[in-house]
Amino acid sequence: MSIREFTVNRIYQLCRERKITPNALSYLCGISQSTVKSILNGESKNPGIVTLKKICDGLEITVMEFFDTPEYKELEQEIR
Repeated sequence: MSIREFTVNRIYQLCRERKITPNALSYLCGISQSTVKSILNGESKNPGIVTLKKICDGLEITVMEFFDTPEYKELEQEIR
């Protein structure tokens, strides 16, 4: 799994837990629906920390909580 795949899976997981749609997430985060769609469809290869912070703020979690999962901890470091 790549960091991009992790990010997409984690956003979907958090939306399911809160019983919200990606469109509702965009409203809560104050980012466009097209940006959320781009991230979730893998069109955005690197959404950036500012966007992730907005998503976390909308979900009322910290960035640390977003990444504090066994799946993230098992990711190998990506070297490019």
